[in-house]
Amino acid sequence: MPHVVAVLALPPVVGFDLAIPPQVFGSAERDGRPLYDVRVCGLEPGPVATTVGYALHVEHGAEALAAADTVIVPGTHYVPARRDGVLPPEVHAALATVPAHARWMSICTGAFVLAAAGRLGGRRATTHWARAAELRRLHDDVEIDEDVLFVDEGDLATSAGLAAGIDLCLHVLRRDHGAAVANEVARHLVVAPWRDGGQAQFIERPIPDDDGGSTAATRVWAREHLSEPLDVATLSRHAAMSTRTFARRFRAETGTSPHAWVLAQRVAHARRLLESTDLPVDRVAADSGLGTTSSLRAHLAADVGLSPLSYRRTFRASPPAADRAGT
Repeated sequence: MPHVVAVLALPPVVGFDLAIPPQVFGSAERDGRPLYDVRVCGLEPGPVATTVGYALHVEHGAEALAAADTVIVPGTHYVPARRDGVLPPEVHAALATVPAHARWMSICTGAFVLAAAGRLGGRRATTHWARAAELRRLHDDVEIDEDVLFVDEGDLATSAGLAAGIDLCLHVLRRDHGAAVANEVARHLVVAPWRDGGQAQFIERPIPDDDGGSTAATRVWAREHLSEPLDVATLSRHAAMSTRTFARRFRAETGTSPHAWVLAQRVAHARRLLESTDLPVDRVAADSGLGTTSSLRAHLAADVGLSPLSYRRTFRASPPAADRAGT
C-alpha cells in the first residue's frame, strides 16, 4: 500500500506551502505505481482560508490523520499557535489520533504548530528566518537553526520558509526511495534536486560596496577545483582581493565562511560521486578534496548519519531499464 501523507491545513494556511507536498509526493512513482497517497485535510472537510485572499476546498477532515504514515503541517498564520504558542483542544484531539509510528514534518511556520503540539521540545528545528525569533520566544526549549534550508531528525523534519519546503520534500523522497525517484520528480517539477547552502544566504544583510567585485566567479572556480587546496588565501588570490575583504564579502554574499562553504561543497560532491559512479571510496575522498577515507566517513556521518558504503547502497541511482533487463 502507498505511504499515506496527511497534509494538515490550519487557517489561514499559506497556499504555496500547502501545494508543495501533494505536488512532490503525488508525483513520485515506480513502475507506474504511486508511492504515496497524499490526503490534504482540515479539522473538517470544506473551505480553508489562505493568507492571500482565497479559500481552498479540502476533501478530508481530521480523520485523515488517523491513517497517516507522515503528517505535514504547511506554513500558517493560525493565531493560537503563532501568537500564543498553544493549540485549542480540538486540534490537540485531532493530532492525538496520529499513529505512533508516523513521521512529523513542517514547512515554514508550520513549525509553530508542531512546537505548540509538544513535538519540537528538546529537538533541533528550523522555520522561516524572519520568524525564528518569534518561535524561539514562544518555545525556548526548541533548538532553532535559522541558517539551514531544512532539518531532518528522522522521525521529525522541519523546513525553512516557502520554497525550502520543496527542498525538504525532495530530501525525504530521496531518503525514502533513493536518488533516482527524487531526481525524476525534480525534473518533472523543473526544480533543482538539491540546492547548495542554507537560508542564511537569503537573510537581508547590508553587502559592503566599498571594495567592488563579487566572490561569485571564485565560487564557480572553487567547485571545479575541489580536489585542490582551497584555503582563504588561495580563494582570495583568485578573486584578486585581500583575505580580509574576501572573507567579509564572502560571508555577506553566502551567509557562511569560506571554510564552511568549501567543506559543504566537498561533502556534496562526494555524495554525488557515491550516487552516480563506481569509484572506490578512497578515490571519492580524494576527488572531492576530503583527503582520506576516514575524513570522508566522518564528514558524511555528520552530514547524513551514514557511512560511504551505506550511503551508496541507499542512494545509488537505479540503472537504466535496459541494464536491469540485462540487454
